[in-house]
Amino acid sequence: MGQIDAYGDPGTPDCRGGGRYLWWLVRAQSGRSAAGALLSSVWFVLMALAPYLLSRAIDDGLEPGDRAALIGWSAALLGMGAFNSWLSIMRHRTMTRLRMDANFRTVKVVVGHAVRLGAVLSRRAGAGEVVTIGVGDVQTISGSLTVVGPGVGALVAYLAVAGLLLTLSPLLAGVILLGIPVIAVIAGPLQSTETTYRERQSVLTARIGDLASGLRVLNGLGGKGLVADAFHRDSQRLRAQGYRVGAVTSWLQALGIGLPTVFLAVVTWLAARLTAQGQLSVGELVSVYGYVAVLVPMVAFFVECGYGISRGLVAARRVAAFLRLAPAADHGALDAPAEPSPLHDPESGVRVAPGRLTALAGARPAESAAVIDRLGRYTESAATWGGVRLDEIELGQIRERILVADNEADLFAGTLRELVSGSRDPADEDIARAVRTAVADDIVQGLPDGLDSPVDAQGRSLSGGQRQRVRLVRALLAGPEVLLAVEPTSALDAHTESAVADRLRAERAGRTTVVTSTSPLVLDRADTVFYLVDGKVVASGSHRRLLGEEPGYRALVARDADEDGDPDGESDAIADGDVDAGVGEAVR
Repeated sequence: MGQIDAYGDPGTPDCRGGGRYLWWLVRAQSGRSAAGALLSSVWFVLMALAPYLLSRAIDDGLEPGDRAALIGWSAALLGMGAFNSWLSIMRHRTMTRLRMDANFRTVKVVVGHAVRLGAVLSRRAGAGEVVTIGVGDVQTISGSLTVVGPGVGALVAYLAVAGLLLTLSPLLAGVILLGIPVIAVIAGPLQSTETTYRERQSVLTARIGDLASGLRVLNGLGGKGLVADAFHRDSQRLRAQGYRVGAVTSWLQALGIGLPTVFLAVVTWLAARLTAQGQLSVGELVSVYGYVAVLVPMVAFFVECGYGISRGLVAARRVAAFLRLAPAADHGALDAPAEPSPLHDPESGVRVAPGRLTALAGARPAESAAVIDRLGRYTESAATWGGVRLDEIELGQIRERILVADNEADLFAGTLRELVSGSRDPADEDIARAVRTAVADDIVQGLPDGLDSPVDAQGRSLSGGQRQRVRLVRALLAGPEVLLAVEPTSALDAHTESAVADRLRAERAGRTTVVTSTSPLVLDRADTVFYLVDGKVVASGSHRRLLGEEPGYRALVARDADEDGDPDGESDAIADGDVDAGVGEAVR
């Protein structure tokens, strides 16, 4: 099977476990795997054959003084060396292609599955976990396939050397055959210890990625110290285990180098005694020395393959677990309601009336966001639309008419126009109206080429509040019948937030809009506010009525109002009217 190209079908991976995934990579390019094993085997065997040719040159040519035999065996040795050099090149080239194929194939299946997961990816796996797979695991998996070539070749050559030695002396063959099992017994405990260590290391690496994206938010919540302490404890435990693994590894590496040397000395001594006793010729003594010397790189390959397999299994298990993540199930066959209809989430008690602006307010933003996920059918639930369960409605119709706007949704690199337009081609007046509704005029005017100005991936060239408003522009341009927005104004200062709330209500008049927020500036514009405690509705009504009747709601909103109206300017507001909050999404 040829190496997979950028547009080829990678095939269907075996995700039942790490070992099965690695075996699938081997089977996916069975021809190249077999060629790598064959080339490596012949290469190693010819390396082991060199001492035999050298012994024949000594015994048949040098010792009896037969010049023709000496030249003939020397020429055979030279020709075999040249041929083996070519084999080494082909072996290396084949194994490089095999590893590259495994690398590209893994990348394609991971990226393809991430695309199939779509919007549910962030709800099933952390960003750090995905980064760990892409940055480290792919390389580790491809490197572990070294066992297919040199690993198999070393084993074949090892058996060949043992066979050659057996023709010379059963005692010498027995000593050689005991070497590798001893190393395997010594290496066994290390493999399990190192596997556990690498699994914990990968978890910690994934956590680093997640913390990096939410550190400023955690700091704003006062949770940075708590998370830092937990991370410190985990890293200290990992360091201690790393020391234990390092101690065993150092001994194993020392044995990996020292044991063949000890073999070389022991076998040479035994061979010298047998030669002195007349049981071996001088040429055979030289060949025994050469055989044992050839075993040194073979032992190194065995040790390297053991390391590679242990690391590859850990990485492959993580990839297989990622590939087992199921996309949103689409078992629905019913049509969506023909007319605007209410959305109902029985788990929380939220009932969204069609054509109105509804707000969800709770002390734990993650609980409000969970309601949005259920109403948008991003998690399995008993939520209904027009009295019909969402999971019974065809998923495509739901995605076409209900849009969940996440305040941390991805922004891909491109021009600002491309960012807000997506796959659509909206008219300039539609873009202008959406930009005005999101109070994003200053963003367009501040860029050198306006809407045609390039923006970095994830909007890194924009501030936090600017990114949030760009996402809102994109959601508005989609023009969904139902818009479910998670904390759409959390990174804005009070003045900008108030303007967005007013314009959003006017722009979405007559269409269903749900927002999660604890800002009184947003809640006061809502037709209905649902006050959530522990994810359940405890009260609903207008913002002003809840202020008068619900002490808990009043305390929640008053706290937010104090933060927005800080007279000392100690909020997170920045010069362009943005704050770096995004608290709700970070808590999610």
